[in-house]
Amino acid sequence: MEIYVPDIYEKDIYNIKYDILQSRGIKYLIFDLDNTLVTIKENLPSEETKELFKNLKKMGFKLFLVSNSFKTRVKPFHDELNVSYIYSAKKPHINKINELILENKIGLDEVAMIGDSMIDDISCGNTIGITTILVDQINKLEFPYARLKRIKEHRIQKKLRNRDLFTKGRYYV
Repeated sequence: MEIYVPDIYEKDIYNIKYDILQSRGIKYLIFDLDNTLVTIKENLPSEETKELFKNLKKMGFKLFLVSNSFKTRVKPFHDELNVSYIYSAKKPHINKINELILENKIGLDEVAMIGDSMIDDISCGNTIGITTILVDQINKLEFPYARLKRIKEHRIQKKLRNRDLFTKGRYYV
């Protein structure tokens, strides 16, 4: 069950304390796309997201988008945010993220994965051994395949809550 427990839990990407991450040696941030950065109905990043990414780059972070969505879904965000991206990542499988880490010569202690799914994002990052940051999903509307994973995720959250390992809404750094 611990594979689903994030290192950090925040309400959204705007509440993450990036300065603390930086002080811990984090230099690379891997962001999930759907329900982490935007709802599934949005086809471009908001001005607030563009500003956040601009500020993170100024702070010295290198940013990546890693999504299970198709290229046609992810590429417009790459174009607007000017960040590297991986589409059809097949998270929670670790292969594509491991490739990203190896190709960029990133130390495991230098990277954090940020996403809204314990099953896809957090378990993937924890399996690899990188810092994991869970954020609340932006919207309940999901792609059909993601809905099934949410049912499983709610069961996982209940078990974690019963073991006092994670409680939804109790944010921590």
